[in-house]
Amino acid sequence: MDFLKSLSIAASGLRAQSGRMRVIAENIANADSAASKPGAEPYRRKLPTFERRFDNELGVQLVELGRVKTDRSAFRTRFDPGHPAADDNGQVKLPNVNSVIEVMDMREAQRSYEANLNLIGATRRMINRTLDILRV
Repeated sequence: MDFLKSLSIAASGLRAQSGRMRVIAENIANADSAASKPGAEPYRRKLPTFERRFDNELGVQLVELGRVKTDRSAFRTRFDPGHPAADDNGQVKLPNVNSVIEVMDMREAQRSYEANLNLIGATRRMINRTLDILRV
């Protein structure tokens, strides 16, 4: 039964980190997109959150992707008077996405994903060894 708990916890971690990586990938994909007209807002960075959920059947705490929030920090600006979205001063609003931060967040999510995957692999090996012992 403890093996099942380990697998369930690790699987919930895999799902949560996978969702986190999707949100980060969306941020990276939109890092350089600007608004289409003056006064319009460009893409706003999204922030994934996590929530705990208690599984009554197994009696364990699981993690899942929670609400995806928007980052309310200020937009970047660039002087480009020829751009269709430029204001009267020639400033264009750009997304509040910092690609370096997003890449670091992605790397952290990948490492967490890999750790959960390694836990599943270790649990499988323990199950197989237990079965081998019981066969003798």
